[in-house]
Amino acid sequence: MTSPPRAGNVAAPAAGRRLAEQLAEAGGESVRAVLMYGSHLSKTSPGKHSAYDLVVLVRSYGSFYETLKASGEIHRPASMFSALSTVLPPNVIAFTPDDGSQGMAKCLVIRDDDFEVALGPSPPDHFLLGRMVQRVALVWSRSPGDAEWVESLLAGARARVLDWVAPFMGPGETFDAASLGRRLLEVSYRAELRPEAGNRFDTVFAAQADHFAHVLLPGLEEAADSGRLDRLPDGRFQLHTPAGASERSRWRWHFRRSKVRSTSRWFKHVLTFDNWLPYIARKVERRTGSPVELTVLERRLPIVFLWPRVVRVLRTRPATEDSES
Repeated sequence: MTSPPRAGNVAAPAAGRRLAEQLAEAGGESVRAVLMYGSHLSKTSPGKHSAYDLVVLVRSYGSFYETLKASGEIHRPASMFSALSTVLPPNVIAFTPDDGSQGMAKCLVIRDDDFEVALGPSPPDHFLLGRMVQRVALVWSRSPGDAEWVESLLAGARARVLDWVAPFMGPGETFDAASLGRRLLEVSYRAELRPEAGNRFDTVFAAQADHFAHVLLPGLEEAADSGRLDRLPDGRFQLHTPAGASERSRWRWHFRRSKVRSTSRWFKHVLTFDNWLPYIARKVERRTGSPVELTVLERRLPIVFLWPRVVRVLRTRPATEDSES
């Protein structure tokens, strides 16, 4: 059986790696590792203004934000960022060194123990878990030990995918590692309110099918060896016993709670993510194909006046997405 690729071996864009290295330097000794994920890594139609998606793993929120503030990379009080870190972690910040001349990174900042919980067997929500089982690159680590720690957490999260996907499988459904990846994307995307087309997960899957086929296979093989799955003659698998009612109920509740928690984070992003409004407007334009012209009131008081537009975007988003867009 072939071992899945290590996150550190996944090729990442050079510009994203440079941003990660600069962020690690600006964040000081508290930074343990930086991961890249998202459209630039998976090549799922990033726009020219798309940010590089990074996860920044730190030992201390306070130390990280104080050092980042001292380096001039955040402009609001470090104490505010630290306080908000304890509420629905992670925080989301923008990192734009040299006034953005080298691009922008959208950074999910999370302490190492919170990251372990988020990827563990009982995650508080699906926000990080759904992203970290996709294609991820370890673009910076402080030491080989930190790199191994990250790799072990990612491997554990991938091995447990079947736990939360199985309750959403139909009777007699068969699957292989790749199709399990497609299903996990479908389930994950339903756990968030997103402006993308209804079939966005199909585009994301097409770009990552080889990733899922490789990294999810060891978990399926292990489940088959333990009797949880039946191996079929065509190389596919089937649940030996379908998920019970209590298990289905538990994971449905998990995803309902996850959607509430994910949406609640929007209020934090307004405070922690510099220039969040133009960033969101460009993203909505890219994903819906429609121009976004904000009114004066929406720009001045978005928390009050932007909600009708948010609801309208979610209700009128296209059902399908051109995979080549």
